[in-house]
Amino acid sequence: MIDRRTLVLSLAATAASSLATSPAFAQAWPARPIRIIVPFPAGQATDILARMMADQLTRALGQQVIAENRPGAGGQIGADVAAKASPDGYTLLMVTISTHGISPALYPKLPYDPQKDFAPIANIGLTPQVLMTSLQSGINSVSDLVAKAKAGADLNYGSSGNGSASHLAVEMLKSAAGIKLTHVPFKGNAEAQLALQSGDIQLLSDAVPGAVGPVRSGKVKAIGIADERRSPFLPDLPTVAEQGIQGVVAVGWIGLSAPAKTPEPILDKISAEVMRILKDPEVLEKMKGLSFVPARESRQEFEAYIAIENTKWRKIIQDAGVKIE
Repeated sequence: MIDRRTLVLSLAATAASSLATSPAFAQAWPARPIRIIVPFPAGQATDILARMMADQLTRALGQQVIAENRPGAGGQIGADVAAKASPDGYTLLMVTISTHGISPALYPKLPYDPQKDFAPIANIGLTPQVLMTSLQSGINSVSDLVAKAKAGADLNYGSSGNGSASHLAVEMLKSAAGIKLTHVPFKGNAEAQLALQSGDIQLLSDAVPGAVGPVRSGKVKAIGIADERRSPFLPDLPTVAEQGIQGVVAVGWIGLSAPAKTPEPILDKISAEVMRILKDPEVLEKMKGLSFVPARESRQEFEAYIAIENTKWRKIIQDAGVKIE
């Protein structure tokens, strides 16, 4: 089986770079402040990473880099603003699994095209989904879950909303394991976590940052990590694949992009700086505090990865019949 890294590198090797630019223009950049549009509210992980990057890039580029929150419609409003901005290197966008991975397959009429309207710069941080069960359920492993489901047990799983990563991660598991579970959407992760802890639902998938607290405190039971490798934040938790169910890989990601047709030397400059920043011990410590693993994917690798994610989530959404009303 070809792993994700091999696929990314393979596609990156064939990616064409056709944007033309003027060396003189690139050398003059940046001559004024740069904004990073954050398509989500202040205080969320995307916002925190954006402000960390803005601070580091300000030092590196010699111009102020500002994080600007433009939340709404699951990230669509901010992404649309960035897509329509001048491709001059002075507007960047924090992109996520939501805005550029899942939404293109979930919404038939997005105001932007995640691949045609943007030039990927770098993937920054990764955070896989963690499968958790309620203590009342008696489910202590993926094998337990599959056995109970196949025996006809009435099992409910929660999510942070229809079409969310937490929803689709379990749909991926259902398909891979050939089991039936009943979806109970909530308004957000916090509400879903409370339902799991009280035993109102038996299963929940959440990203590592939202899972580590309840898991470490013993309020819920973690049964599997939806990634190709174990998480450094829950090192004793086996992957779903280690437990016999292949193909369950649901990893959240946050990266940086620019409007399409932004000059390549500018994209290369920012990408190189992000790669350097993601090796800085101070930055790594901050990302560790957020329970994020640095991605360190270059422009070409990130572009290939987004294409892979689009294809993967489109199939999951179509096979599960997920629709946003």
